[in-house]
Amino acid sequence: MPKLTRRTCLSAAALAVPVAGGAQPASPGPGSPALVQTEPRVADRPLFGAQGWTLPNGLRVVLAESHRAPVVAHYLFYGAGGGEDPAGRSGTAHFLEHMMFKGSAHVAPGAISLIVAKQGGQDNAFTSRDVTAYHQHIEASRLELVMRMEADRFAGPTLPADTLEAERLVILEERRQRTDANPRAKFWEALEAELWGRQHWHGRPIIGWEDEIRAISREDLAEFYARRYAPANAVLVVAGDTREAEFRRLAEDLYGSVPARPVQGRARAAPPAFSGMRRFELKDAAVREASMMRQVLAPGLLAGDSRHSYPLEVLAHLLGTGPGSRLNRALVQAGLATSAGVSYSGDVPSFTTFSFAATARQGVAPSRLEAALDAEIARLLDGGVTEDEVRRSVRQLTAGAVLALDGIGAAPRLLGDALANGLAMDTVEFWPRHIRAVTAPQVMAAAQAVLGSPAGITGWHLPA
Repeated sequence: MPKLTRRTCLSAAALAVPVAGGAQPASPGPGSPALVQTEPRVADRPLFGAQGWTLPNGLRVVLAESHRAPVVAHYLFYGAGGGEDPAGRSGTAHFLEHMMFKGSAHVAPGAISLIVAKQGGQDNAFTSRDVTAYHQHIEASRLELVMRMEADRFAGPTLPADTLEAERLVILEERRQRTDANPRAKFWEALEAELWGRQHWHGRPIIGWEDEIRAISREDLAEFYARRYAPANAVLVVAGDTREAEFRRLAEDLYGSVPARPVQGRARAAPPAFSGMRRFELKDAAVREASMMRQVLAPGLLAGDSRHSYPLEVLAHLLGTGPGSRLNRALVQAGLATSAGVSYSGDVPSFTTFSFAATARQGVAPSRLEAALDAEIARLLDGGVTEDEVRRSVRQLTAGAVLALDGIGAAPRLLGDALANGLAMDTVEFWPRHIRAVTAPQVMAAAQAVLGSPAGITGWHLPA
C-alpha cells in the first residue's frame, strides 16, 4: 500500500472538486446582506484538533476526537521503513511487517485480522520508505479489543520459524506481480537505483531485491524488531468516537506496560555526490508509449535548505497539477503529451526529489517532448511566476485540506506519518497556514535553488 502523504491526501483531492474562493463576487448593492468571505479559512484553525502526550516508556500518543459516527481508526506507526533496511538485506522492514501477523504472546497467528473481520472492521499494514504502520478501523465500542491485541504484538511478536519460508514465497510472489510483471514499476525501480545507487537507502526497493529477500533470516527480522520497534520510536494515533479520559486509561494500561528499551536512530547517507543531470534509458517490448521521468534532488522539511519546502509544494502544483498548470498547457494541450505532472513531498526525514513525468503522444519524438519541457522550465526561471498564479495554486491546495477532515483515516495517517518522521504535529494541523504564507518571491527562490543548477536524472522508458 503506498504512502499517503499530505500532498496526495490534501491537494490531489482538491482537483476533483470545484475550488472554493476561485471567483470574487460583485460588490453588493445598497441594502444587500454582507458577503461571506470566499477565501477558505480552514488555515486559521487546526485541521483535526488533535492532542498528544508521551507515556513514560517513550511511546508518543495522539488522539483526534470525532463524534460524527460511532467508529474509530487505530494506527500504530514505527519510525522505520525500507530506508532502514540493513545493507544487503533490502526488504527487511517489509518482511517484518508480514511476520508481525504471525502471532504474539497472547494472540494466535492470524487472529488479529480474523477477530477484527468478525467484528465488522478492517485491518491492514503498510511499509513505506520511512515508516511501517499497523491499523484497524472498527466500531467504537471495540477500541479496547484492538488496542489490547495491537499492544500485545507491540510488546513482542513470536516470529515463528516454521512460517518464515511460506511468507518469503508470498513476498516473492508479491514482488513478481507488482514489480517484475509491471513495466512501469520495473522502470521506476531501475531509475531509482541508477540515481541513488543500488545499495543506497533511497536506491533500494522497499519490497527488496529478489536475491536479498531470499537471504533474510529470522535473526535479521528479530534484530530489526529489537532495534527499531522500541516504544520511543513508535507513535500511537487514534481518531474517531472516543473520549480523552477513557483513551488515556487504555493507552496507559495496555501500551504503557511495555518496557522502554534503547532505539537505533536513523543514519541515512547523504545523496550521491554529483552535479548535473544523468541520463537513463530502458527499452521494453511491453511498452507502447514513450514516457519520461525526471528526478531532481531537493531539500525537505528536515534536510537541506528547509525554507524551500513549502514553496516547492506550491511550485509543483503551479507547474504540473491539473488542466490549468503550466506543463499541461505546454505539453498536453499543445498535443505533445497525453499526460504531464510534477510531484514533490517534503514531509520526509531526509532529502527528497522534485519530479517531472510525461508520456509522449504517439508520433511525438521523445527529444521533442523533452525539449518542450526544458523550454517551459527555462521560461519559469527567466520570467518568474506571478502573485496571481501563486494565489491560485495556494487556493486549490488549501481547499483540498477541507476534504481531509471527512475520512476517518486521514487524521491518523497524516499525523502518525509526520510524527514518526520527526516532524511536529503542527506541520499537519496548520499545513494550510504554511501554504497560505508562501509568496511568489519564495517560489522563485525555491525554483532557482532546485532547478537553476539541477542535480538528478532524466529517464526514458521506450518501446523496444
